[in-house]
Amino acid sequence: MSVVALRNRLTQDDIRRLIKGENDEVRAMAARKVCRRMDSPSLTQTEREAAQAVLELIAADAAELVRRALSVTLRQSPNLPRDIAIRLAMDVDTVALPVLTDSPVLEDEDLMAVLNEADTAKRCAVASRADVSEPVVHRILDSGDTRAIGTAAANDGARFDPAAYQRAFADFCENSDVMDAFVARSHLPLSITERLIAHISDTAMQRLVTRHALPPQLAVEIAEGMRERATVDLVDQAGLAHDPQHFVQQLRMNARLTPSLILRALLRGHVAFVEHAFAELAGVAHSKAWLLIHDAGPLGLRAIYDRTGMPPRLYPAIRAALDVIHSLQVPQDEAGRAHFRRVLAERAITRFQGLPEADVDYILARFDSDETELAQAS
Repeated sequence: MSVVALRNRLTQDDIRRLIKGENDEVRAMAARKVCRRMDSPSLTQTEREAAQAVLELIAADAAELVRRALSVTLRQSPNLPRDIAIRLAMDVDTVALPVLTDSPVLEDEDLMAVLNEADTAKRCAVASRADVSEPVVHRILDSGDTRAIGTAAANDGARFDPAAYQRAFADFCENSDVMDAFVARSHLPLSITERLIAHISDTAMQRLVTRHALPPQLAVEIAEGMRERATVDLVDQAGLAHDPQHFVQQLRMNARLTPSLILRALLRGHVAFVEHAFAELAGVAHSKAWLLIHDAGPLGLRAIYDRTGMPPRLYPAIRAALDVIHSLQVPQDEAGRAHFRRVLAERAITRFQGLPEADVDYILARFDSDETELAQAS
């Protein structure tokens, strides 16, 4: 079928340049223009059939630059015909990688076929896709390619089932690049977090303890020097804990539930941790501690604070911090939460000038750490 049906969208010059352009660059630019126009969702079925014929012509072009123009332009398009996407995925790396990384039309069986013959670059492209299914993850593990496995390990979209985690640890526990890559994931099962401790570098350890909730006892042991070269900030671990009550109990058992830790956690906005800490120290249920801590009047907080046995000199700081928290709204994004923590601490410190110097220094240091982490994430 000719391209007559597309004449309202494509000029004769577009088609002429595509077929008879004076050099590869001219034809590649024409191919890019043609592909952009053919990606319109408003094409009729007749027009789409004509478009496919033109796309097949481009995909079969002898010039790598022309085929790459097709791959790059339609890399994220749901309108790229699957058979053409498969042909591009099997092409040389410069043509294949954009489609392998982003094309939504490639299915698991297509990706498996590519992985059977792929080099490292293609494996890494597949491993970095926004959604990598369990079977594809296992096929990447089959390859033994540590670069591709590390790419998958760091990719939240790569779905590691328990068997895949087990295989990764069994086969690559001595490969620090693969083990360190897992730390980049936004969520890790606690059992995996615990196993990673013994296999990652010191730099990755620092990222692990600031990004992921550690099992309570493990967090305490690391902080006490179980691994001498690594430290864990128990204040931020308090905010990451999925079970604050258990975390608080472990801290108290290890004599780490100190007034300074509680004050610092509050100034970092970890209110749930502080509630459970007060409940533990006062010997009351969390629900009762919550009511007293957030009592709008002056008596509730004072009553439970006195029962905790914490030093009277810190009460004004606790009161000031809670008053600020009650006046603010906690954002959901990380940049917003970092700003919230800064405003909270600055206002609390301003309202109460008697904060211990060590605690003020800690909070100021965490401001710098927040800014560094946000800069690295952006």
